[in-house]
Amino acid sequence: MKFALFLRNVNLGRPHCPSKQQLEEAFLRAGADSASCFLVNGTLVYAASSVQAAHVAFKSAYAHLQQVCGLREPAFVRTMDYLSGLASLDPFRDIDLTDVYGCYVSFLHSPQDKAPTLPLKTGNGNVELVQVTPAEVLTVARAIGKAPGSPNAFLEKIVGAPLTTRSWNTLVRLVERHG
Repeated sequence: MKFALFLRNVNLGRPHCPSKQQLEEAFLRAGADSASCFLVNGTLVYAASSVQAAHVAFKSAYAHLQQVCGLREPAFVRTMDYLSGLASLDPFRDIDLTDVYGCYVSFLHSPQDKAPTLPLKTGNGNVELVQVTPAEVLTVARAIGKAPGSPNAFLEKIVGAPLTTRSWNTLVRLVERHG
């Protein structure tokens, strides 16, 4: 089985962040069958023989990375099968993208995190929720003023818990390559 790990607020090789080699090796040492970084934003695909084996590999690798490089950010794990289903939702198909800066998927950290309800957007409209699943929030950001809206910052205030956000295109490419 394949799994995707999304680390919050991590760019590989920066302070308190693992390098590509450290991240991949931590999962391999922890018992993953394979481990491969996808981009430098803290996204990793790893394989394990079962959900239980994947959970054990994750816990061990994460603890190791905390010791080795001081990793403090939370991690979010999904199966590649689940992400394939999420990608097939095609949530942005009916959105007029003319004034949209980007389309995003934000991962809730825990099943106990209460996802926001639709409709919802920032006061100036630079972040708008498009769809909510039990474990993710799909948004669009618009550049209103000097900078585009930040789905992650907006959602963390609403949810009151950490999330991590990736561009929708990153998720689609991840599924195409590993799904």
